[in-house]
Amino acid sequence: MKFRVPIVVGGTAAALGLIGMIVLPAAAGARAVTHKLKFTSEPQAETQFSKTNGTTADKDVDNTGKVIGFDMLRFTLNQATGKASLGLTVDVSGGFLYGTMSESRSTSSVAHGTVTGGTGKFTGVKGTITATTNQAGSKTLVTISYHI
Repeated sequence: MKFRVPIVVGGTAAALGLIGMIVLPAAAGARAVTHKLKFTSEPQAETQFSKTNGTTADKDVDNTGKVIGFDMLRFTLNQATGKASLGLTVDVSGGFLYGTMSESRSTSSVAHGTVTGGTGKFTGVKGTITATTNQAGSKTLVTISYHI
């Protein structure tokens, strides 16, 4: 009887140690890694559905000018505030990336937003979006930081 307690305690400690050896490295490996996707968005087409709602289709190029994908924005303008709400879909190698943004052209040429998910390698991603449009409105520098 005296040996049961040390055996049970020793067996429990060994089991916990084994679980720790398996679970802790897996948990450490599950740490989120942040990725950045940077490109210049060049408008290709735009359609205005109403005074406050429309869509644009853009070509996305990297810093060498190579086309890396396309994006589509759907925007809704609040005429009272001058702010636009935007839904974004980016189609690049590996899948679609989705996000939402807001912008006020009257005060800034920078839109900020949130990555809300995606498909393919972007399934389950979260992150941030920053988009800065040049003065002419002909190009937008986009930086998307995301993690799984």
